[in-house]
Amino acid sequence: MSWYAYCIAERSAFPELLRHRRPMPLEGVSGLFGNQTFLFPASDLAIVVSEHDLEDNTRVATPDNPDKPQHDHARVIAETFKHSPVLPFRFGTTFEDDDALRRSIRSNHRHFTGTLERLRGKSEMHLKVLVDDNCAAAKSGLRHSATAGKEYLSSLRESASAQRERQSRARALQVQMHRMFLPLEEEVTCKRAGEGKMLLDIAHLIDSKCVERYQNKYSTATNELKGCRMQLSGPWPPYHFVHRTHAHA
Repeated sequence: MSWYAYCIAERSAFPELLRHRRPMPLEGVSGLFGNQTFLFPASDLAIVVSEHDLEDNTRVATPDNPDKPQHDHARVIAETFKHSPVLPFRFGTTFEDDDALRRSIRSNHRHFTGTLERLRGKSEMHLKVLVDDNCAAAKSGLRHSATAGKEYLSSLRESASAQRERQSRARALQVQMHRMFLPLEEEVTCKRAGEGKMLLDIAHLIDSKCVERYQNKYSTATNELKGCRMQLSGPWPPYHFVHRTHAHA
């Protein structure tokens, strides 16, 4: 039997699984294409999977609703997260049979259990912060290809200066957000978001018991930072804080 994998959880979080050595249905949770999900026991871990066949590979992205499989994948992980810390697998991860799944878990067992322990009782909050990009290059719309000679060199210098200014402003805003929310860990990306806009995409790892406190801080931040448009989502499974060395995941 080939398996589609969603995430790794702690076996102890599912007491009924302790009496089973074979995969057991995860009641009330359907996976991709409406398939039944299972808890696959592997040592002290439980792998959330559903049955998979080659035809499913062609159905992963459907023309009428290309995002639905990704949403279903994330929904299964979110449901599992209600019971246990989780290590999400990348969308589209499959194992050809029981042995392949067990080998993968066995070879990475120490890493998986260590990461689950590190993430126990923690959640991810996701902030999107949209701010005006007032850098010189954003205002002037410089195009290097349209200039030559001294004008070209001048445009390069202005562009580099604008980039430094943008990075400096992004770092200052990141520090301000860190001081306001005091996360356990954070991951931040910054990118241009249309003409004259800059987007900070911020993932914060927090104690799950502090979600309400975090939401209150968000309300305060939206009132204090008038020049920003902010959007909050979560709590989520800590996608951004699983070690990058996670094999297959």
